[in-house]
Amino acid sequence: MASDPFSHPNSSSSSFILVGVPSLEAFPTCLGILFCSSYIIALVGNGLVLLVIGLDNSLREPVHCFLGMLAVIDVVMVTSIVPKMLSVFWLNSKEIGYVACFVQMFLVHSTTAEESGVLLAMAIDRYIAICHPLRYQAILTRQTIAQIGLAIVVRALLFMVPLAGMMTNLPYCRSRVVPHSYCEHMAVAKLACVDPRPNRLYSVAGSSLIVGMDVAFIAVSYGMILKTVLGKRSCRKALRTCGCHICTMLLYYVPGIVSIYAQQFSSGIPVHAQVLLADVYLILPAMLNPVVYSIRTKQICQAVLKMLFSRKVHAWLHSQCFFQVYA
Repeated sequence: MASDPFSHPNSSSSSFILVGVPSLEAFPTCLGILFCSSYIIALVGNGLVLLVIGLDNSLREPVHCFLGMLAVIDVVMVTSIVPKMLSVFWLNSKEIGYVACFVQMFLVHSTTAEESGVLLAMAIDRYIAICHPLRYQAILTRQTIAQIGLAIVVRALLFMVPLAGMMTNLPYCRSRVVPHSYCEHMAVAKLACVDPRPNRLYSVAGSSLIVGMDVAFIAVSYGMILKTVLGKRSCRKALRTCGCHICTMLLYYVPGIVSIYAQQFSSGIPVHAQVLLADVYLILPAMLNPVVYSIRTKQICQAVLKMLFSRKVHAWLHSQCFFQVYA
């Protein structure tokens, strides 16, 4: 029987092998259907949000720009992992090239940092809209929004470029089998011939700094919103206005924080649970974000209905609509 080059050290192969979901290799069809359905929902939902924002001239508020950024990031995030996952599950095409693996790793981890930055920007947007409504347009100009978007991308690059350099400089002379469904950086780092702890420490420190800083600023912004609206007649409307943002934050940060620390400190957690959790962390927010915003944002709801249905049907649906205004 021929020797497997991916199971022995000092292999000259320039590829890695993705296992998929360890311990669940017997269910590739079911897993593929699950992730394919989620991918289609994410593409259609985010594509629809981008389409209505691009076509409807009434959707030019700063918050709609941030929603567009979020949709683009979600599409890039799921597209960087799901097609390869489906080829692993359905086509048994488990090999991924060395360069392709690190490109996938870079896209996954940079987009997660960017999504956290967009959520922070949206929290600041809600703070200005509710606490300083008369200055909203003056503060969040198109130039300011472009600068915020650039800052979000630059911050993600400042985090990922050193990590990518550390990963590509590691000597990989052990097994090339990655016990994961995509090139998750710690799963790949564990295949190196040297101690991967510096990579782990940098990853944990960087992720904790980004998430901790963003969550802290988001909490401060919502604290100031509560301080402004409590006891006023507009309190309920202001809180409803922030509802979809809170839902999006919970969808992103809760599984994200659990996944990050489960990957780093995984002593008592089964490998398949870690992999599924990491997959859910990337795919679930991308799938549900457009659903949440379509339901909670009246302007986007109306724009989608107007585009999908005739004027008569749209008028009937609008009359039945229970959605709240997202100022």
